[in-house]
Amino acid sequence: NNKSEEIEEIDKVSGEVIEEKEAEEKEAVTKSQSVMKEIWDWVKTIVVAIVCAVFITQFVIVNARVPSASMETTIMTGDRLIANRLSYKFSDPKRYDIVVFKFPDDESVLYIKRIIGLPGEKVTIRDNQVYINDSTTPLDTSFLHEPMVTEDATYYVPDDSYFMMGDNRNSSLDSRYWKNTYVAKDKILAKVIFRYYDGFNGNIDFSLIH
Repeated sequence: NNKSEEIEEIDKVSGEVIEEKEAEEKEAVTKSQSVMKEIWDWVKTIVVAIVCAVFITQFVIVNARVPSASMETTIMTGDRLIANRLSYKFSDPKRYDIVVFKFPDDESVLYIKRIIGLPGEKVTIRDNQVYINDSTTPLDTSFLHEPMVTEDATYYVPDDSYFMMGDNRNSSLDSRYWKNTYVAKDKILAKVIFRYYDGFNGNIDFSLIH
């Protein structure tokens, strides 16, 4: 009887040990599955975020950093800007818009300038002022960094193109100096909307650009 009881006790303990091991194994499998699920959820989130970011930057906005002083003081060297790629999908660029476009002399480089001459217009620079189509009233210069000092010249803008100038006109490499003077409409990528980083003061700064 004692032996029978001992055997039963051993069997009971062995059963408990086996059950405990099975429970531990199930718990380990569950934890592993939980970890894998969490990793997979993170992977999906990251992939979706990357796809969205690529889509937005390719089709909705241009995120630009300004490397030069040609648009000062409207846009300062080091400023970071957001430009809207959709601005000209349903309307034409307008005079005084600030735009991001492919540099006509090297389309691998992006430029930021202000539109001055529209398609089909005659742009005349005379006595350091800009006139359109022989008007006697010069264009607005309130946004200039300083009074322009430049040579007199006349330009005839093609029907599908634009004449560009920087706001810091005495230090701007723009349509006056390019080998390919004009920017075709289909080379204009986006209209500058706002600044989100102030390169002059080195801080975050959300402000509209116009």
